[in-house]
This record gives sequence, structure tokens and C-alpha cells, in this order.
Amino acid sequence: MSVWSIYVLRDETNSLYTGISTDVQRRLTQHRQSDGYGAKYTRSKKHLDLVYSCELGSRSLASRAEYRLKRLVKGEKERIVSSGFDRPGLLDRLGLPVE
Repeated sequence: MSVWSIYVLRDETNSLYTGISTDVQRRLTQHRQSDGYGAKYTRSKKHLDLVYSCELGSRSLASRAEYRLKRLVKGEKERIVSSGFDRPGLLDRLGLPVE
């Protein structure tokens, strides 16, 4: 069974992009290439840095965490990125149960 992770990328304009994947490094490479496998938002970005990632387990939990993280204001996202929360800390911050 694959372990799903949530990740946050920062682009050259200091914007944050959030996604989920079973292989964050592969997904980052896809985002950086212009071959159509990256998200539409990241295709036009010249520089992307992985600034946060956390293994969450199931796809369902990763999707719920992604949804909640994307709804936060940028300042809250920045606090999560700078804190480097582990799994329990991130889930607690997002108001999700630790499974």
C-alpha cells in the first residue's frame, strides 16, 4: 500500500502551491518540467522549491489535509511551512483526527 504525503512548493513570486503524492520528489520533477504532467498552475513557473512535506498515510487523509491547507490564509500556511510540523502536529493544526 502506498503512503500518501502532502507537500508545499514555493515559486519565484513567493506563492505557495499545495499538493499530495505518493512520491513527492517525482511529483516535484513533474511540476518543474513543461511536458504536461505538472499542475496547470505550476507549468508557467520558472523556479519551484519544495518547502514542506509530511507523510500522512491514506489518500483520503491526504486529500482532506490538502483541502484544509489550501483554505488557510497565506500567513497560516507560512507558519505551517516554517514550523516543520510532523504528522500529529499538522493534523492537529488542520483540525483532523490522527488515524
